[in-house]
Amino acid sequence: MQRVTGRGEALREETRGRYDIVGFDPRGVGSSSRAGCGLAEEDRHLIALRSWPAPDGGIEENVARSRRIAEACARNGGPVLRSFTSENQVRDMDLLRRALGEKKLSAWGTSYGSYVAALYAQHHPDRTDRFVMDSTADPDPDRLEHGWLADMARGADDRFPDFASWAADPPAAYRHLRLAEHAEDVRKVVTDLAARLDREPRRTVGSDIPLTGNALRQALQTALNDDGAFPDFAALVKEAADPEGRPVLPPELSGPLPDADASLLVAVICNDVRWPRQVGGYRRAVAADRAAHPLTAGMPANITPCAFWKDPAGKPIRITGDGASRILMIQNLRDPSTPYSSGLEMRRSLGDTARMVTVDRGGHGAYVPGRGACGDRTVTAYLNDGRRPARDTYCAD
Repeated sequence: MQRVTGRGEALREETRGRYDIVGFDPRGVGSSSRAGCGLAEEDRHLIALRSWPAPDGGIEENVARSRRIAEACARNGGPVLRSFTSENQVRDMDLLRRALGEKKLSAWGTSYGSYVAALYAQHHPDRTDRFVMDSTADPDPDRLEHGWLADMARGADDRFPDFASWAADPPAAYRHLRLAEHAEDVRKVVTDLAARLDREPRRTVGSDIPLTGNALRQALQTALNDDGAFPDFAALVKEAADPEGRPVLPPELSGPLPDADASLLVAVICNDVRWPRQVGGYRRAVAADRAAHPLTAGMPANITPCAFWKDPAGKPIRITGDGASRILMIQNLRDPSTPYSSGLEMRRSLGDTARMVTVDRGGHGAYVPGRGACGDRTVTAYLNDGRRPARDTYCAD
């Protein structure tokens, strides 16, 4: 529902009042049904929930925590927590359609929401009108959430050059945050600092939580989603690198999440599919991923509570071109969370039922109503008039 508050007015103006614009809180979110696992405080920090390996690459602590969280959720989460599945989100969307008295739905889904939109279109092609799928991931039922997390390593590598260019030549107002003379040197500045913080964490201002190497890596992962976060991350790097500096943790790292929020982060990726169970497989994957993708240091390949989760109630369906016939996808070329290569897998799965707009931008979330860039105009025209490009389209801005 917050998306309607943040984007609804701009979307209403762009679509000239053609739509009743409705947002809803999916299960586990906001004002909808919530559930908690009764997780210990130390297990509710984002830096713990994301399964960052130890500085030496070890995953023993991650294994113990993942098992502990899964057992707590099995013990305390109950049927409500188990109901947080993508298939149930689709059922909820159709109940919402019926409650609104509509024969068909038009929808704009971003990130995980785009996968739910694809599922809805697959299940209910006759009830699907104009669907915009923004920032999608690989829908292969054998990969789903496990593959989505693993893809973030490549996504961070795709996106980091945007930050490096900014940090080597920031706008005038941020000149004091310059991290290196040349963009190609910024990566070493960040990775060397993270390694130093692995050895010697820094005290932080206003918190008893130290700035560790993994905390810096998590802050980077979050900042890569949005250009607007670049200044704060550069400031964190500057302060942490200065022996006299006073680093301040980003808000998302400054304390534990509420139990319901932390439990949702786990349940939403664990309930749909069965994840690999063998700890040794994760250990090998982490070692390979750390070598290939130093920015994320093995986190995307690491074990999660899903390895110890109860088996899902059903089996995920395969997204195909047999669903709705009028889908428009939009994807940034350098998305750190749903990489472009993963979006292409969704595009291939949908076949001729979809058209894809590729935008030469970085960040997570491609369509911004009212911004007026090429991709935005293409999506708005589709929403207003049902006009899709005749073929997949590239936008340079």
